[in-house]
Amino acid sequence: MGWPFAGKSQMAWEQRVVNGSAEPGKTNMEQHSDGLKVMVIDDSKTIRRTAETLLKKVGCEVITAVDGFDALSKIADGHPRIIFVDIMMPRLDGYQTCALIKNNSAFKSTPVIMLSSKDGLFDKAKGRIVGSDQYLTKPFSKEELLGAIRAHVPDFVPVEQAS
Repeated sequence: MGWPFAGKSQMAWEQRVVNGSAEPGKTNMEQHSDGLKVMVIDDSKTIRRTAETLLKKVGCEVITAVDGFDALSKIADGHPRIIFVDIMMPRLDGYQTCALIKNNSAFKSTPVIMLSSKDGLFDKAKGRIVGSDQYLTKPFSKEELLGAIRAHVPDFVPVEQAS
């Protein structure tokens, strides 16, 4: 069962998964033929662009969303292998977004990494309660971002690009 306030968005998302517009049965190769599919959900354009640039340089296919509602349909369509989500966002915050992802049987095994400018114990604990797999404090480095991916997607091999 999803969050009560998610309403139509949660039902539409679950319906898309059931009807096959999101295909949970695809193999890893089918899911990321152009590279590892990574989703970055953050209301900050700067954070989205920074993460997207860093990840594309190592061969990832990046899907971005401005908030949790925007992310749900993109998750159902794009089936990312790992999701980075900001905690403080309008409409649907990171905790609520993570809980919706983890409560959906098609996506509950998808790693969700919480992003926050706060480094408090309470925030980290709340993230764990809703099912997040890791917590990164912003601003994050390229090494932290790639380290999180390596920890949760063991078959990820970054592409080294000539500078």
